[in-house]
Amino acid sequence: MKLKLFVPLFATTMLFFMQSCAPENEYGSAESSVAGSNKSHNMGQNCMNCHKPGGGEAPVWKVAGTVYNEALTNTNPSATVNLYTGPNGTGTLKYTINVDAKGNFYTSSNVDFTGGLYPSVTGSTSTNSMSTPISTGACNSCHDGTSRSRVWIN
Repeated sequence: MKLKLFVPLFATTMLFFMQSCAPENEYGSAESSVAGSNKSHNMGQNCMNCHKPGGGEAPVWKVAGTVYNEALTNTNPSATVNLYTGPNGTGTLKYTINVDAKGNFYTSSNVDFTGGLYPSVTGSTSTNSMSTPISTGACNSCHDGTSRSRVWIN
């Protein structure tokens, strides 16, 4: 009799623990954008306007932005964002972030910007790299299509 009572109680406790252990949010992943996922939103806007400490229920992104096609007419879901320690894709590759189906990329993982990081975006046929370092991951805050060209790749 005790065994019958213990097993359901244990199973219920385990189920609750397992659900709380790996939270997933509406963006498809608890940590980073996922290739093929279409859960993100607000392409081209500065993600850090909401995805910042004190931004309500939005996850806090450490790096986020949008990748467009070469003509800047549509977002480009076929890309990967790499962050290197050297300019133009040189040095050590420190971080890789996949671009989702809507062209957005984001991560809540800690990113160490000490000394600056150099973004490099790789598409299906080419790579575009920055020759100047970044010290923040708010990519769309600079690459807004007005003060600087959008991030793009073909």
